Amino acid sequence: MAKHGFEHARDSLLDLLFPPRCAVCDAPVEKRGGICPECAVLLRRIREPRCCRCGKGLSDASEEYCADCHERSHSYVKGTALYEYACIREALYRFKNAGRAEYAAFFGSQMARFLGREILSWHPDAIVPVPLYAPKERRRGYNQAALLARELGERLDLPVEERLVRRVRPTRPMKKLGLLQRQINLKKAFHIGRDVVKLNTVLLVDDIYTTGATIDAVAEELKSHGVSEVYFAALSIGNGV
Repeated sequence: MAKHGFEHARDSLLDLLFPPRCAVCDAPVEKRGGICPECAVLLRRIREPRCCRCGKGLSDASEEYCADCHERSHSYVKGTALYEYACIREALYRFKNAGRAEYAAFFGSQMARFLGREILSWHPDAIVPVPLYAPKERRRGYNQAALLARELGERLDLPVEERLVRRVRPTRPMKKLGLLQRQINLKKAFHIGRDVVKLNTVLLVDDIYTTGATIDAVAEELKSHGVSEVYFAALSIGNGV
């Protein structure tokens, strides 16, 4: 009871010093982890029909796979994502580059609410966030994928292995790179220092999925150390190149 009272007082003080903000437009809101009612209608969730491999929305219900997944195989089994990237592009920028770590409370809760059933059907042994290069994480102050993974793990009662995979070298920004350039850029970028025999199935978590190059690179490293199956859940999904 005393612990609960302390946490309530701490949260109240934090709200006074750092007023909660809407995770979409960044305007002040009443409680942490909430958004403006007006912003709720702006969020566009990925709906059926979806690609059977990566979860991208499809314009043709007769298709099974998006053009990206039609042309090449992936190192993961399957994935899912919550929002179309375009509707949260500005929010993601603030989440990653403007210190808005508190956005994770809302976005993580929504991932659990709308993607949780599918995720649990895969029976993951652990959640692994896609890592940042350590100097970059220190400059930013946090890894946004790890914050989402913590929220998701808490709500779905799944363990989170934040330091299992490390990003051991810097990589170029991926936004303007083609698929082959992305793959070259990520070559030997991730490392696991030990076998992970206790993990048969792993769920990777990231803030955005585009071509799958990053998820594939991490999945390959996990599988080379004993993981049998890798799935992913992303906050948003963009168009492949």
